[in-house]
Amino acid sequence: MSTNTLDAASLRAELDGSLVLPGDSGWDDARQAWQLAVDQRPDAVVVAATTADVIATVNAARTAGLRVAAQSTGHNAAPLGPLAGTVLLRTTGLTDISVDPTAATVRVGAGALWGDVTAAAAPHGLAGLAGTAADVGVVGYTLGGGLSWLGRAHGLAANHVVSADVVTADGVLRHVDATSEPELFWALRGGGGSFAVVTALEIGLVRVPELHGGTLFFPLDRAAEVLEAWRQWTALVPPEVTSLGRLLRFPPVPEIPEPVRGQSFAVVEVVSLLGQTATDHLLAPLRDLGPVMDTVHPTTPVELETIHMDPPGPAPAVGDGFLLTDLTAEALDTFLSVAGPDADFHLLSTELRHLGGALAPDASTGGAVNGFEARYALFSAALTPDEQTVKATHVVLDRLRDALRPWTAPVSYLNFAERRGGAPFADDATLDRLRRVKDRYDAADVIRGNHPVEPHSR
Repeated sequence: MSTNTLDAASLRAELDGSLVLPGDSGWDDARQAWQLAVDQRPDAVVVAATTADVIATVNAARTAGLRVAAQSTGHNAAPLGPLAGTVLLRTTGLTDISVDPTAATVRVGAGALWGDVTAAAAPHGLAGLAGTAADVGVVGYTLGGGLSWLGRAHGLAANHVVSADVVTADGVLRHVDATSEPELFWALRGGGGSFAVVTALEIGLVRVPELHGGTLFFPLDRAAEVLEAWRQWTALVPPEVTSLGRLLRFPPVPEIPEPVRGQSFAVVEVVSLLGQTATDHLLAPLRDLGPVMDTVHPTTPVELETIHMDPPGPAPAVGDGFLLTDLTAEALDTFLSVAGPDADFHLLSTELRHLGGALAPDASTGGAVNGFEARYALFSAALTPDEQTVKATHVVLDRLRDALRPWTAPVSYLNFAERRGGAPFADDATLDRLRRVKDRYDAADVIRGNHPVEPHSR
């Protein structure tokens, strides 16, 4: 549909924020996702400043026969597609953060970023189950599950949601928790953004009295030796330790820090909730391999945001990932045959994350997706400054997925799935239950998630 079906004048008059239409000044900035390689072309963009703006936008879009896609940062924007017939609802103005140290909870607006939440919680000895990057939006990350440095000890971020304030497709503001709208509450925790527009979340925090974290760097040509040692090591570590093995090929660009710029490495990144002595003891087998750099040290929740070396702002990035039921010696050899130092492989980063521990499924602690029937997660990403590079990257990603198919789990992880298709994010019974929730709250499919759950009528 075109913007002619939207009563722009009436909607603009209702908003505390702003309505931006194609051709308006600021249109390109308003529609741009964090992933600069994604070309979002909605019918209109609303930059919400208040919950009332969200309600007005949902009502105006529904009346006009348009859909609504809520977005804070747009870190996983690619699966949304070009957004024709859709109002893009940017929640960037809803940034309130309120920590309750006694209850160990935080209430966050839909536009809040993890870096700001971490900074607010840290003075109280608390932390949320943030991802690796400070500029990721809390809400989108959490609705998709939320895989944290503290995940093996504390589970998915979605499992720690206490309540949510949402606007459903009928324009009604609802407070959702375990006793009020329990099926919608269940769906929101790990089921993605298809069910309602979240305006705020209340999330449980965890206490972190002692943290160690950092990276062991090795030359890329030692990848087979290092990752095999890490693979065996992961079978021995307790849930208080979360780690990943990673291949990094840094381009020679100014945005990359000088110590690693233009170089390639096999690395092990690790975060430990154990004390100094226990952490040093556990790391000894990996340190005995002789890393060229070792940055593991006593750290803070705020410093955890720097370990993974994520880009500090929007980037022309393309990536994708999937879950592995196991990482056998044969699986690792297969991985290295495609992505290792002797392969024709140009991607900036390819990582294997150790799961297990509290990341195993536990229906008593969470919602639609409360853990993974998988032992590892894989994610690859590249900088893609042009369309040709995007296509070439997709070819490489497909080659890696095809090679590892014997060990690929039957379900995916929403936040690592940056393309449509591939494995579903839940089993058939869970997806059917999610569709029943969609039937109840949005049978006309007004609310659009980046990994959609459609009502049974569609």
